[in-house]
Amino acid sequence: GVQDPQHERIITVSTNGSIHSPRFPHTYPRNMVLVWRLVAVEENVWIQLTFDERFGLEDPEDDICKYDFVEVEDPSDGTVLGRWCGSGTVPGKQISKGNQIRIRFVSDEYFPSEPGFCIHYNIVMPQFTEAVSPSVLPPSALPLDLLNNAVTAFSTLEDLIRYLEPDRWQLDLEDLYRPTWQLLGKAFVFGRKSRVVDLNLLKEEVRLYSCTPRNFSVSIREELKRTDTIFWPGCLLVKRCGGNCACCLHNCNECQCVPSKVTKKYHEVLQLRPKNGVRGLHKSLTDVALEHHEECDCVCRGHTGG
Repeated sequence: GVQDPQHERIITVSTNGSIHSPRFPHTYPRNMVLVWRLVAVEENVWIQLTFDERFGLEDPEDDICKYDFVEVEDPSDGTVLGRWCGSGTVPGKQISKGNQIRIRFVSDEYFPSEPGFCIHYNIVMPQFTEAVSPSVLPPSALPLDLLNNAVTAFSTLEDLIRYLEPDRWQLDLEDLYRPTWQLLGKAFVFGRKSRVVDLNLLKEEVRLYSCTPRNFSVSIREELKRTDTIFWPGCLLVKRCGGNCACCLHNCNECQCVPSKVTKKYHEVLQLRPKNGVRGLHKSLTDVALEHHEECDCVCRGHTGG
């Protein structure tokens, strides 16, 4: 995160203004750390940042900004709103949660780029701000069930890790994908599925709408009875038997659709577990085994097979 008070320059904000990398729009110097803290004169206002269309820093490595970057933090709760580099996309607008916002620019000793960046700032009233992503409480302040709900709301792994570890999210993201002794997880080994259907067209059409494996979404926590753990994604698609048994061949009053062939399939997901005795979460990629119904049959109700 942006934690470098000895280099911090405080700017009092009462009207529109801008900050920029040195020598903008030309190549910025190497080996620099610059920090600006914008503080609005009034307390009940927010600060909005708008990036100039001319934006270009050193490119990321493996989609992670490691070398030259500009980072924005909300000092009210330490949330890192974003870290940007490269020149492919101009960062979107950022809005503070209070009357302060902090910006840090870092360049290493290699490969400076141009034009750098320029950020325009202005004061906005809370009721007139543009729509932004909803703010969330720090993860350490949430009980596990509420944290599970917060985790589920994130649409990308990068945003999730940034929320969980605002000060070191990029390092955590790298750690997740660092090679380990396990070259291939079970999700890769057991990923293939074979299904041979030797039926004529009419029977196949009936089969598609009768007792067959269907896509169902299941909660991993509920499926595995693991209420002490959070998974992301929280739900996965599995094959489960569904449909009716109108053409049941058994002589009984009522038929039901049941699985006749069940397999375990492995899915790689992010696992979050509370650390023992200290605050924080242990993060790892793990394989979870979920039951899939490969084949289904109609049987008399109360029987386990046809």
